[in-house]
Amino acid sequence: MLKLAVLISGGGSNLKAIIEAAGDPLYPAEVVCVGADTDAAGLAHAAAAGIPHFVIRPSDYDSREEWGMALAAAIQEHGVGTGPNPGLVVSAGLMRILPAGFVREFSPNLINTHPALLPLFPGAHAVRDALAAGATETGVTVHVIDEGVDTGPVLRQSVVEIREGEPEDGLHERIKQQERPLLVDTIRQIATGELDLSQFS
Repeated sequence: MLKLAVLISGGGSNLKAIIEAAGDPLYPAEVVCVGADTDAAGLAHAAAAGIPHFVIRPSDYDSREEWGMALAAAIQEHGVGTGPNPGLVVSAGLMRILPAGFVREFSPNLINTHPALLPLFPGAHAVRDALAAGATETGVTVHVIDEGVDTGPVLRQSVVEIREGEPEDGLHERIKQQERPLLVDTIRQIATGELDLSQFS
């Protein structure tokens, strides 16, 4: 059983999808802890499922690296990132770039979802950027987090066609509808060995 630590900043729709998937006894992964960088509404999903959760605020530390060390320690307390079966850290809506020390501690067992077809449109405004560029399609990418910004190896992608005159929020919602099942299935593939993250070490 693959142990998951899930990191969020907001409503936690991806987290909710993972928790629901893990409720199936045939799903090969379990969420052992949920972390956030703020009092995220999505922590309620963890509380409702009886999953340990914590908030590690960057403002409580003198540097990003110190914050990253504290976040890593909180995750490792739940058995993720330690021992022969290090598990997987899933950035599922964490709206903050992880410090290099944190990435080195967990990568390649550290994944993220991004609302674009990387390497196109990296960064915080991917949906807006795709629309501004006049793209006819975009999508969602699940990738390994490295020390760059949305530059890690791509694991899975799903394409979303852009409708003429579509507003940013409408497109983003349609991307999220594909993002949730793609993330759940990517985690399943990592847990079963269909996707081998060790090749990215």
